[in-house]
Amino acid sequence: MTSEYRHIPVLLTECIDALDLPDHPVYVDATLGFAGHSFEAAKQLGKNGLLIGIDQDEVALTAASEKLRAIPDEHRPELALLRGNFGNLDELLLSCEIPGIDAILFDLGVSSVQIDTQSRGFSFKENGPLDMRMDPGNQTLTAQEIVNTYNAADLARIIRSNSDEKWASRIADFIVKARAEAPFEESGQLVDVIKAAIPASARRAGGHPAKRTFQALRIEVNSELTVLRRGLDAAVRWLNPNGLIAVISYHSLEDRIVKDTFASYANRCTCPPDLPVCTCGKKPILEVLTRKPVVPAKEEIDRNPRARSAKLRIARKL
Repeated sequence: MTSEYRHIPVLLTECIDALDLPDHPVYVDATLGFAGHSFEAAKQLGKNGLLIGIDQDEVALTAASEKLRAIPDEHRPELALLRGNFGNLDELLLSCEIPGIDAILFDLGVSSVQIDTQSRGFSFKENGPLDMRMDPGNQTLTAQEIVNTYNAADLARIIRSNSDEKWASRIADFIVKARAEAPFEESGQLVDVIKAAIPASARRAGGHPAKRTFQALRIEVNSELTVLRRGLDAAVRWLNPNGLIAVISYHSLEDRIVKDTFASYANRCTCPPDLPVCTCGKKPILEVLTRKPVVPAKEEIDRNPRARSAKLRIARKL
């Protein structure tokens, strides 16, 4: 890493165009990061807009603040940059004393700088401490504690449910056996055990053999799926009529939650399907604007391979 953080915003043009910010002047970036999306959003909002940026990483907030405040005063929207997790969106937006929001973006997953910073322990390619906390100052559970203390059944459940890893039980057994010899301290130790657990024939395809297990541990450490559901529900509540919500996900578990959440707000009728007329009275709250998710073009993937798995879904508040 250099002092200048490397971050390429994914599906940038697609997000900015979809959110129609000149007509939706109260904008929330629920995953501000290093302001890749918000820097372009700010230009669209202009001086009459309000940009609320949320991130739990203090380093990211500081860098984002510097970047956004470099926009000339006459073109910069009002900024409210908040440290926190979008799972607590209600409390964060209440602190802004606003009645509602017009547009919100969630760019899910782990940021490039978190992956690239060895001491954070997110990467299976670089050796580092088994941490994986997105907010170390406020979180106590680490990946190291999980792999050293959870029993084999719980490890297998976490790995399988958070990543669809077909070798979850075998990996869990190998972890338990390895830690009996010496506790896990670094990511490299875990990578070696995962490689040993997965048969050689299965390691030849599907990317790095540790990718899914590291994903599963990161999700467990940060309660990512629970937080996502809570954040999406809060966002829908806060959206003004005709307000827009856009979500970029990077793996099937996230995308399934986003898809199902949007569908649940778009199809709220609970009447039996054979009933000719709705009697429950439950009206749709969202209109889903993306029948299929928007995915990056080949040119973007060539520029930024980390965009390969990205999927963008968009909905409008009725």
